[in-house]
Amino acid sequence: MALKRLSKDAPLQELLAVYAEDGGMIVEGIFPLQTIETIRDDVLRAAEHVQPGIANQGLGEMGKFFTGANTIRFSSLGKISPAFFDLLDNPLYAALADAVLLPHCGSYWVNTGQAMLIGPGSEAQMLHRDCENWVHVSSVNWPDSPEVTISAMIALDEMTEELGATRVIPGSHKWPDLTDEADQSMTVAAEMQPGDALIYSGKVVHGGGANRTRDRWRRAMHLSYVLGWLTPEESSPLDYSDDDLRRQSPRVQRLLGHRSYDPRPHDGGGLWLRDVRQIEETAYR
Repeated sequence: MALKRLSKDAPLQELLAVYAEDGGMIVEGIFPLQTIETIRDDVLRAAEHVQPGIANQGLGEMGKFFTGANTIRFSSLGKISPAFFDLLDNPLYAALADAVLLPHCGSYWVNTGQAMLIGPGSEAQMLHRDCENWVHVSSVNWPDSPEVTISAMIALDEMTEELGATRVIPGSHKWPDLTDEADQSMTVAAEMQPGDALIYSGKVVHGGGANRTRDRWRRAMHLSYVLGWLTPEESSPLDYSDDDLRRQSPRVQRLLGHRSYDPRPHDGGGLWLRDVRQIEETAYR
């Protein structure tokens, strides 16, 4: 099954229908090219100071195998590129995330925004499902368990199969066995141009592709959201101070952990005991 490609101008319901059927799709031009070029340049400057293979996620050799020995990964992208905040305010990605996640939560927040630069000679990443980070939720009534996360793999430069474009098994979000991750022969490459994004469910099987070039890097980034009552991979509330986000929109503040989680969003307020009056007065709707 091939990955479907849709324009950013396609009707929302058409995008959601493909997402529900295939578990993901490529949305062409979803992010403005100027924003992508700014983030790309900022990411590449920061990458000069990051050693490939160090992002092992605290799992030692197993983590290095998963994240890639010649892959550069780093998060907290808003600290190096203000354009990152523009991605969080993108109206189409917001509408898709609202439709997928809000049936299961009062609000959602950033799971991780991460540069993912796959170096030459890298092997294909092991196939996996992102929802397995929260397996105790995802395994209940699988595959009819709640959607816990939605992701965008965003092309910062041209992403080709040869360079290591993300590989996906469309339809795998419906497989009856959560532990079935099949094999690479069932995958298809998500080839994209800058500003395109692979929008995919946390239930779908995928993995970074093999970079078969001798001297070129795959330049991409990942931006995912997770239900507000689950703990994300990235520690945004610690990474960004109140001053860092003071001029950002209420949505960006909430996505980065600087607004209270409210399990009943139409009531206003929230669960925080910090700055309660301010929260009550400025609750994000």
